[in-house]
Amino acid sequence: MGTDHQIAFFLRELAATDPARRAVAVKGLGKAGGAAYVRVVAGAADDPAPAVRAAAALALGRLGIPEAGGEVLPLLMDDEDPGVRRRASVAAVRLGLQGPAVTRAFARLLSDPDHHARINALEGLAALGAPGDATTLVGLLGDPDSAVWGRARTLVYRWKDDTAVRAEVIRTARQGPGAARARALDLLPEDCSERLLESLLAGLGDPSPAVRIAVARRLFDVAAPQAQDALAATLRTERDPETAARLLRGLGRLGDERVTGPAVRWLRDPDAGASAACALGGADTGTAAAHLRTALTDETFPARTRAAAARAVGAGARWDAVWLLLAVLDDPDDEIRAGVIDGLEALVENGLRLWERHPVAWALVERLEAGGKHTWRTRNALDGLTQALPAVRRLADEAPSAEVRAAALSLLAGDDETDEHTRHDLRRFLRGLDDPYEAVRYEAVLGLERLVTATGSLHAGSEEAHSRLTDLTADASPRLRQAATRVLEALGTGPRA
Repeated sequence: MGTDHQIAFFLRELAATDPARRAVAVKGLGKAGGAAYVRVVAGAADDPAPAVRAAAALALGRLGIPEAGGEVLPLLMDDEDPGVRRRASVAAVRLGLQGPAVTRAFARLLSDPDHHARINALEGLAALGAPGDATTLVGLLGDPDSAVWGRARTLVYRWKDDTAVRAEVIRTARQGPGAARARALDLLPEDCSERLLESLLAGLGDPSPAVRIAVARRLFDVAAPQAQDALAATLRTERDPETAARLLRGLGRLGDERVTGPAVRWLRDPDAGASAACALGGADTGTAAAHLRTALTDETFPARTRAAAARAVGAGARWDAVWLLLAVLDDPDDEIRAGVIDGLEALVENGLRLWERHPVAWALVERLEAGGKHTWRTRNALDGLTQALPAVRRLADEAPSAEVRAAALSLLAGDDETDEHTRHDLRRFLRGLDDPYEAVRYEAVLGLERLVTATGSLHAGSEEAHSRLTDLTADASPRLRQAATRVLEALGTGPRA
């Protein structure tokens, strides 16, 4: 059937008694009719059947003639049928309609029961560069649909300097319901907290956990003593695990010893237990340390809690920290091993006692040699532990794992000309330049860069290094090319043509 015949058919179908046939005819005209049939399509907006009115909105959007849509679509956006309102709002966005009538129609749709219509309204207002009704817009921060409240938050932030929008955000932050209040609080700048102090303190008793969390987040940055007192009091009675976790972490960072009792109660909770362990580490009391030892060594505690306890034990650096951590370094749980390695790293950074250095070095080297998921985490824990260097050099030479060889090379400073091992480390770096694995070649180049930065030259290995580094400036790896070029430039030669 040709286009003319199709259009003639659609025009006849507009008189059909069946609304479904009329709707198909209107859609067909919108697709094939062109500008000549705009008024016919617009006339279908008065059809008594919602399906036909929705088809008219769709067809007007397809025809792409804003002038025609501008007359009809704002009216259809107020239609009693949600499907019609939805189609009309989509068409209005598609046509880029503007003007007060369109803006008002989109503003009314912000409170539409249909979430698709609310989304379309937000999209339309964003395109128009208008906030619509400030009260309704800010209220959408509490919408249950993330597609709605996410767009509303973006639009509110865009209009944060508008007087009406800003006033509504502040009002909602003070006394709004649930999620809307929590998200309004997150949108306000930090310097508003002092002015909101009274409502923030009251907000710690809000029935919504989201509000209590948002309020607590702000109160942790308030210097007023009553703020910390109120947070500690709230923690004592808190029953929501996520809220308790936030309170525990915050008060733990502040070193508030009042977290000890609540933290002990939450230690076994699968959601808040890790935060409780962190809080006990921040409290740094004998009682807190005793509970951390129990959480670390008792296999009935959740793995996340035990891992957090390991980190806290390491950060606390008490007399038995090394031995507690070494005892569980080979725990079968991957998360616990990670926490133990982090705890040992903290101990190394803070300075081990003389009799602790070799046991820690041996244990970490053994863990590094095993490779696996935590190779680089273990490498970081070994950084600065000179007692491990002989074994690290062996791994750089002999480890079957390329990742382990790379990690070992990264631990060799190669920057002490008086060290008898520096010359041998230079040879290791040079050998690493020919390794088949990119990570090893990269760490070898970085080792040469450290040496050149410290000494200004490569001495006996400069000619050999220059040739190999020049080749690496054409390597497939961008980071390797850049590193090789830096070393050549540091040597004052640059890549050879």
